[in-house]
Amino acid sequence: MWHFRLWDVQDVAVFLSITLYLCHLAGAISIHSPQRSLTRSVQEDVFFSVDVTCIGIPTIQWTFMSGAVSRTIGTWKPGVYTNITVDYSSRVQLYTNGSMGLSDLQLQDAGYYVVTITETAGSSKDVGFVLKVNEVLYEDLQYLSVSALALACLAGLLMLTIWLIDKAYRKIKAWRRRKQMPENDATELQPL
Repeated sequence: MWHFRLWDVQDVAVFLSITLYLCHLAGAISIHSPQRSLTRSVQEDVFFSVDVTCIGIPTIQWTFMSGAVSRTIGTWKPGVYTNITVDYSSRVQLYTNGSMGLSDLQLQDAGYYVVTITETAGSSKDVGFVLKVNEVLYEDLQYLSVSALALACLAGLLMLTIWLIDKAYRKIKAWRRRKQMPENDATELQPL
């Protein structure tokens, strides 16, 4: 006959406790981001969209990294405190879900942005974003077109000036010819 050993209550409680703890650790912090590679132009705004879920109120920190440079943009705990560095204070907009907006982009803003979410228990998770900032070409084209228009206007004025000088020269030349001719010419035409 088969004998099945049933687990006693303590074994089940320990197993469930361990399972719940592992599930808690695995799903403690969740960061969802629809797009992690962004491309913008100079003087545009960018929005780093994240949706953070965790237990309790997290501490959110954004950091910028480019080459050898690494600097903190801001750290905040939604509803508790906000600490934005002086370099970014006029250009950063922070959101309670962990997202961040950065306005008036410059070429030096291109790089790697990292959001670090830290729970009250101490566990943390990072997500990175890559931002590429393009130089605005239409400003160069605008400068070129304005310069070309100014040169065309200058060329037109020079051509008008040359034309007026030529007209004046021809009139003066005709006036001198008339002045040199005698008024009463005594020569008569003779029939052939």
